[in-house]
Amino acid sequence: MSEPRPRRLVSVHERLRDQVAGALRTALIAGELRPGATYSAPALAAEYGVSATPVREAMLDLAREGLVEPVRNKGFRVTELSERDLEELTEIRALIEIPTVARLTGAAARERLEALRPTAEETVAAARAGDLVGYLEADRRFHLGLLALAGNSRLVDTVDDLRKRSRLHALAEIAEAGELVASAQEHTALLDLVLAGDAAAAGEHMRHHLAHARSMGAAREQDGERRRPARRPGVG
Repeated sequence: MSEPRPRRLVSVHERLRDQVAGALRTALIAGELRPGATYSAPALAAEYGVSATPVREAMLDLAREGLVEPVRNKGFRVTELSERDLEELTEIRALIEIPTVARLTGAAARERLEALRPTAEETVAAARAGDLVGYLEADRRFHLGLLALAGNSRLVDTVDDLRKRSRLHALAEIAEAGELVASAQEHTALLDLVLAGDAAAAGEHMRHHLAHARSMGAAREQDGERRRPARRPGVG
């Protein structure tokens, strides 16, 4: 794995609360904040270099998303997902995303589809570089950008929520094993199938992609004790 990248500047127009929530959400998805573990707002605030107030506010936002739960006088506990929870979340995503991708095939404007290619290629570059934060950001933008072509903002918001809840643990170990690059390359392959107008193949590829991501997470969760990255992405 490459060394952690320097903290990136965030727009001054973005609220600090939202910056912190984004950084914590990324840490949750990457498995840097461990399921079942309890974290205090002051401790996280010291780590991210901010005051405790925006951390508490951000944690309350994450609690509404079901990612953490308040623990009286201690902080917030990262919610644990059972195998059944993950299977159900993946099933719901499949019920939404597979037919939507198939419906987009042959219907979405070619230029709008091609506009997603740099993002698809960005996921591959980030995976190869071991840039987990960059990968997660690009992966989200690609999937939601593709679904947005269906013209249903509520559908996009629903999938975004499902993605947050079905966070992928042990992402660092998955990247080190080379599996993340393979998953990232599936984005460009999916885009090519949609552009080719093959609805059946695009839908099946979407099914494979979701199953691949789910199986990667399940396999790594069964590997036993996981190493925790030395540093989380910063805020500000």
